[in-house]
Amino acid sequence: MVRLEGLVRLRGLDLPLLRRAAASVPGAVTDAWPVEVENLLRAAVSRLGGGDLQEAAERTLGLASGMRDRAAADRRRLAAQVYGLSVERFRKSQEEMVLGQIAEWVCWIADTGNRDTARTGVIPAPHLQHRTLRLARSGRPLTITLHIHPVELLRNVDVIVSPSNTHLGLPEMYKASVSASLRRAGAVRDAAGDVVEDPVHDDLAEWRGKHGVRHRPVLPGTVAPTGPGALAEQGVRRIYHAVVAVPRPGTNDYEVTPQNVAAAAARALALMSGERDAHTPPLRSVCFPLLGAGRGGLTPENSVSALWTALAADPDRDRELHLVVRRPLVADLVTDVLGGRTDSGPPTGSDGWKGHGCG
Repeated sequence: MVRLEGLVRLRGLDLPLLRRAAASVPGAVTDAWPVEVENLLRAAVSRLGGGDLQEAAERTLGLASGMRDRAAADRRRLAAQVYGLSVERFRKSQEEMVLGQIAEWVCWIADTGNRDTARTGVIPAPHLQHRTLRLARSGRPLTITLHIHPVELLRNVDVIVSPSNTHLGLPEMYKASVSASLRRAGAVRDAAGDVVEDPVHDDLAEWRGKHGVRHRPVLPGTVAPTGPGALAEQGVRRIYHAVVAVPRPGTNDYEVTPQNVAAAAARALALMSGERDAHTPPLRSVCFPLLGAGRGGLTPENSVSALWTALAADPDRDRELHLVVRRPLVADLVTDVLGGRTDSGPPTGSDGWKGHGCG
C-alpha cells in the first residue's frame, strides 16, 4: 500500500501492522504516526547494506531525494533501472524481494524496540540479542550461543557455515538468503559504496576449479571453505559452504533432507578440526544458521534437530558452538526443540525456559 500510494498519502492509509511496529519503538508519538512509520521505513532501508538493493528500495518507496511525491509507476520504473530490467520483469521478480527485505528489517527494528535504531538505522552492538542454551551431550554439559539477528551481523566467530546447493552457485547479492547476505557482507566496496571486489564468490569459484567441479554438481554433504572477504573486519575468518540443497529439474525449487543437513554439518565440523591448527590463533568457534529452513522447505524444528545430530556427536569438547536466527519466535522454536535451560544475553531477560536437558 505504501508503494502504491506513496509517502505523501500515509495518513490516509489503513496500515495497522506498520503503525504497531512504529509504535513499538519507545518514544513514538501516536498523533504523529505517519512520521514514525516513515522513520521506521527509512531505518529499515538504511540497513540493506547499500548498493543496488538499497537504491532500488529507496526508489520503490519514494525515500530517495526528490522522489517523495512521485507516482507509483515512476518509482517502479526508476527502481527497475537500478537492475537494468524492464518494468514488468522487475515487478515480477526483484520488486517482491526488495519489499521483503524492507519488511525483514521493519520486523527486526520493531522487535528490538530501540528508539535510536529507528531514528538512525544503526543497531548498537549491545542490543544484538543472544541466548545461552545450557544442554547436555553424552552426559557432559554443553553450551550453545543462540544469536537472534541477521547472519551478517555476527562478530568474532571464526567460522560461519553457509547453506549451498549442489552446484555451489552463490545467489546474487540482492537476494534474501543467508548465502546472499554473506556474499554481500563479504564484498569489498569503495568510498561510494560500490562493489569493487567479490572475494567470497571468487574464492568459491577457485575451489570449484581446483576440485574439478566447475561444470558439474557435487554430492550433498560436501563442504567448500573460502575466506571471509570484508567480514574479516568483524572477526570472521572462514566461511564454509555446506551443500544441503538439491535443485529440482525444471523448477526454481530445491529439495533438502534432514539427512543431508546432518551430513553437511558433521563434515563442516570435521573440516574445521582439520584446518584448526593451520590458523593463528587456531579456529575455535563456529556458527550455523538453520540449514535448509529457507527455500529448502525444512521447518526450523526439523533443521535444528538435524543440526543437533551432528553437534551431539562432535568429539571436540573445546569448540565454541553458535546458532543464528533472525526472529525471536524462531529462537523460541529452537529453544523448545533443544530442550535446554536458557539464560538470555544482552539485553538481559528472565530465565524463562521450563524444560529438560537434551542428551
